[in-house]
Amino acid sequence: MSEAAAILFGEEEIRRRVRELGEAITRDYADHPPVLITMLKGGVVFLADLIRCIDLPLRVDFMSISSYGRGSEATGGVVRILKDLDHDIGNDHVLIVEDIVDTGLTLSYLMTALQARNPASLHICALLDKSARRITPLHIRYRGFECPDQFVVGYGLDHQERYRNLPFILGVQDPATASAAVDAYLAGMMMQSGTGPST
Repeated sequence: MSEAAAILFGEEEIRRRVRELGEAITRDYADHPPVLITMLKGGVVFLADLIRCIDLPLRVDFMSISSYGRGSEATGGVVRILKDLDHDIGNDHVLIVEDIVDTGLTLSYLMTALQARNPASLHICALLDKSARRITPLHIRYRGFECPDQFVVGYGLDHQERYRNLPFILGVQDPATASAAVDAYLAGMMMQSGTGPST
């Protein structure tokens, strides 16, 4: 196996934790089924699994946002909404479903923008919390895992639009060589299992 990449959270571990989150949300929102909102594209895999673990007549909606200007989220760039919600959330109980929260700057902007639309409540559910990189304080009501300060791929998280479909989450030592590290890791897995790509 490649030492440059390693599994941080395995498939069964993720499945178990998502089920626990779904059960907690079911209990907490029993009297007011929520609207779950996720950001395209990273949160889609987590959202799809999570909603099947919530035993409520919930709704889902999607947004797409990007940071630009003075660079990135880390430098406090401007946030632009590329796709807005399809439905009004006034008086709804809203739960933002995130794949990963790191600096919190973009999510803080999003929380402010959604709060202005007068939901009955607004909370966060994050699969990964990379709190070591937090700049803006955020209250994450539902947290899957504390994530080390590493570049991660898999289970919706990508590198150059690849690896979202991996059922586990890999930590990568050097983001600059992420593709080579992940490809080497996956090749090693196939060699160990004696499988290869189908032809």
